[in-house]
Formats: sequence, structure tokens, C-alpha cells
Amino acid sequence: QVQLVESGGGLVQAGGSLRLSCAASGRTLSSLAMGWFRQAPGKEREFVAAISASGGRTYYEPSVKGRFTVSEDNAKNTRYLQMNSLKPEDTAVYYCAARLRTYLSGTMYYTLPSDYNYWGQGTQVTVSS
Repeated sequence: QVQLVESGGGLVQAGGSLRLSCAASGRTLSSLAMGWFRQAPGKEREFVAAISASGGRTYYEPSVKGRFTVSEDNAKNTRYLQMNSLKPEDTAVYYCAARLRTYLSGTMYYTLPSDYNYWGQGTQVTVSS
């Protein structure tokens, strides 16, 4: 069973930075494609970023591309979402999600919530203007 534990949210001024962590247990990162999603009050959960199980491919929602970066630390079995140049419209609860790779899917990334089987508990990010 895969478990994901998120941390790193908080309150930051516009233009600031935060780094979210998603620590996985039960499988190594190389077994897990992961994604980040966010949900603002009254809105649907939306895709933010994704990384393949291999770690070699990433994909970003256009409004965050160039500002957000996904990285990983295999020794800690943790992936990160570095968020720079934050804007008030980035305010939301952020979730990391994971799905087990298959033999041939190591380089694939996924952008729909329904693509993922495992979810973190979510962490609040608030950006003040």
C-alpha cells in the first residue's frame, strides 16, 4: 500500500516562494508516477504538475510553467513542488497523488485526478496580495 504525506504549505506574500514535499512510503519513487493538483474554495480540483515514475519527464499546467518545478530526492523517497513567484490566484489546497507504474509506463505522466490511486492529505497554500 502506498501512503503519501504532504508538508510545506503556508502563508506567503505575492512574489514569494514555498516548497511542498510529498513523502512516499510503501514503494520507491521509481515505481510511482506522481502529480500535483490544487483545489480552491468552490472550484474543481485542477492539475498543476506531473512527473513520470522514472523522474525523467515532467509536465506543467501552463499558468505555472516557469514558476513551479518538480524535483525528487530518492534517498528520502520524496518529491517536491518548488513554487516561485507565487500569485494570489495560486491560493488553494494542494494535493500530491501517485499511481503505480507498469512495466512500460515508466516515462509516462498523467494529468487527470482519475489517473491516480493514492492521494496525500493536502496542504493549504495561501498567497496574500
